[in-house]
Amino acid sequence: MGESMLTLSGKVIQLQTTMPSGRHLWVLSTNPDLPRPLRCSRAFLINSAVIPSGFSHYLAFGSVPVSLPERATCTVLGNEFSYLGENDVISLTSDGRIRSMFRANSPHNSIMLTEQCNNYCLMCSQPPKNVDDRWLLDEAMELVRLIPRHAAKVMCISGGEPTLLGDGFIDLLHLLKSRLPDAALHVLSNGRRFSNVAFSKKYAAVQHPDLMVGIPVYSADPAKHDYVVQAKGAFDETIRGILNLKRLNQRVEIRVVVHKQTCDGLPALAEYIARNLLFVDQVALMGLEMTGFTRANLESLWIDPVEYKDKLSQAVKILQNYGIKVSVYNQPLCLVSPDIEQAYVKSISDWKNEYAQECGPCTRKSECGGFFSSAIQYGYSGSISPFQ
Repeated sequence: MGESMLTLSGKVIQLQTTMPSGRHLWVLSTNPDLPRPLRCSRAFLINSAVIPSGFSHYLAFGSVPVSLPERATCTVLGNEFSYLGENDVISLTSDGRIRSMFRANSPHNSIMLTEQCNNYCLMCSQPPKNVDDRWLLDEAMELVRLIPRHAAKVMCISGGEPTLLGDGFIDLLHLLKSRLPDAALHVLSNGRRFSNVAFSKKYAAVQHPDLMVGIPVYSADPAKHDYVVQAKGAFDETIRGILNLKRLNQRVEIRVVVHKQTCDGLPALAEYIARNLLFVDQVALMGLEMTGFTRANLESLWIDPVEYKDKLSQAVKILQNYGIKVSVYNQPLCLVSPDIEQAYVKSISDWKNEYAQECGPCTRKSECGGFFSSAIQYGYSGSISPFQ
């Protein structure tokens, strides 16, 4: 096994009981010379013998330092969180749980707005829950206000289905535009809410300079798409949503997760997109993530990528011939045909990316996206063939 995935949440080793109850978000600093007025709103990440006073909280590895400033509170973390650094944002609860909310040095930062969804996709990696989780939006608003203004380059907004939050979702987009002006935004949505023209107009009215919504379309056959997302009428709403967004000059990416239910229809779907949705900004053809509902529906979904690589090549060629930008995500490089390498993207988020033992001697490992960590754990193609 290669490099293991990052630990984004877990229990701390030691938490001082004097910390106020509840959940706290902090921007981290490793700078002992940070101006005093800024220290009270940050947590200091101890990485040397120099421990300045005046910070709101302190984080250490191993044990609480004896030189900790008087009356300071300190949390001791395990080495799995040693990747934390300057301008990162964490959430810390009074019962000793920590979450990495934002990593300044990573291109893979996302905000989950809700676990609710009006689809019930066979391969959903974040199975929906019918719960009142409005607190996630409140936390997202607080997070955006805390992220240093020019630290974020790309932010992904996901769920569940984020558009179910209605005006709350729109308010977050406005806040992101004003507070993080350098950050490109990528919204992951099933697109159905955009079939409402009034909602689409509110979305467009944000006028964010670098915003794209990624919407899945799984088949040219409406019945097949509705089966994959387990929602009758979803195909029609999704397509109407895409049309509404493009009428309003909004950027749209079509996303297709490739598995046993969708792989044979890839060329037909590419033709459908080329003939009916030629104006979309890009298409992403994506490998299956072995988590969430995928594990429960594995028999219906899993197919070795080598078995559909010719269909994948056909779909890519069709889209390229029509001048549509197309990318291939989440596939090991040795399992795709050489003719699509120009569309290949090393895409799996760094916090859930690993390589198999067979990848050790590969000479093109630096170009390859490898695997989702869940695939390493639950099974992957037996056709891995390292480049020599």
